[in-house]
Amino acid sequence: MDITHTTEAAYWKAEAERLAGDNARLQAENAALQVRVSELEAQISALTEKVATLTKLVFGTSSEKNKPVEPRRGKDDVTGEKRRRGQQPGSPGHGRRDYSALETVEVVHDVAQDERICPGCGASYAAFGEETSYQIDWQVHIVRHLHRRPTYRRTCKCQTRGMLVAPVPAKPIPKGMFTSGFLARLAVEKYVLGRPLERIIAALSNDGFDVAKGTLTGALKALSDLLDPLDAAIRERNAKSAHLHIDETSWKVFEAVADKAGNRWWLWTFLGSDTVVFLIDPTRSTRVVAEHLGIDIDAGSLEPGRRLLVSSDFYSVYQSLGALEGLDPLWCWAHIRRYFIRASDAHNQLQNWTASWLARIGSLYVAHHARQTLEAGTTEYLRSEEDFAGILGAMDAVRKAEAKDPTLHPAAAKVLATL
Repeated sequence: MDITHTTEAAYWKAEAERLAGDNARLQAENAALQVRVSELEAQISALTEKVATLTKLVFGTSSEKNKPVEPRRGKDDVTGEKRRRGQQPGSPGHGRRDYSALETVEVVHDVAQDERICPGCGASYAAFGEETSYQIDWQVHIVRHLHRRPTYRRTCKCQTRGMLVAPVPAKPIPKGMFTSGFLARLAVEKYVLGRPLERIIAALSNDGFDVAKGTLTGALKALSDLLDPLDAAIRERNAKSAHLHIDETSWKVFEAVADKAGNRWWLWTFLGSDTVVFLIDPTRSTRVVAEHLGIDIDAGSLEPGRRLLVSSDFYSVYQSLGALEGLDPLWCWAHIRRYFIRASDAHNQLQNWTASWLARIGSLYVAHHARQTLEAGTTEYLRSEEDFAGILGAMDAVRKAEAKDPTLHPAAAKVLATL
């Protein structure tokens, strides 16, 4: 009997140990599955946000500005009549433009001499004023400058120069046929107005000057060499700016480069207070910014005494620059605002939350623009400074309070972390 009880006790003890092991294993598996579920939910949330963002980029409006409500087009809301195109009656106009600064050529249209006599008695008409009107003419003159240099030979037997002739006129491009004025106009047409060479050639042809595309291409290449010193001076001044707005975007360059796959390059923009520098580079790395600004990234700081404020988005390059001593990042509010919009696009329950934050950001924009219109140091300017600081402080208070809310949606918490 004792043997039976001992055997049963050993059995149930072993069974209890087995069940305890199974329970521990299942608890561990359950914990692992819960972690996996959390990871998958996070992935689903991220993919949902990405789908919502890409869908809006493809099918949404390109502008993020809030458009004012416009009256319905087609028929007038009051009379029911069809509305005329253009400016509507009663709306404020812009007034007449003043063209008096244009070069003026006077053309006198006078009455014939024999018509200034009264046909009844033969008395002459007396001048007592004039009537004026004007027209705007558009003239394009392409002129060929023929430089004549008279030569003079010596008529005496003195040991001096045998012939005299004026020096050859200086040319911007040696052996070139274009004047500096022509090259300046060509550069404006090509790079300021953005006209393709084919259209420039067609315009020149319409004005009587037929020129080959290769001739203009060669002139632009030579002009690039002439502008190198100016380009270097602009880059140097831009790099020494105390505040820079920096951004980059993809740029197609159809040129084969060693160790470069594809045609995707990057156009970098550095906007200073009085200069703008555009750089096209094969990469999107920190090296581009460091080389332009003359920054030693490995040193971990700018040179002593230098401070730089950089306005940008949250791209990793700018985040790494923010770690440098002497460089202060200023994140772009337009990008921050976009994060709030994307959160509500992906999660409908955040629409009211997003609307509240967009209103706060809008108030900040209004206060900033109001401050810019005022003269620094005036009472109105100081008051606008206080208003701006008050709005910013209220936003920060709301941010801190919401960040402590345990029920805050993860996507909302992620957006607030960027502030």
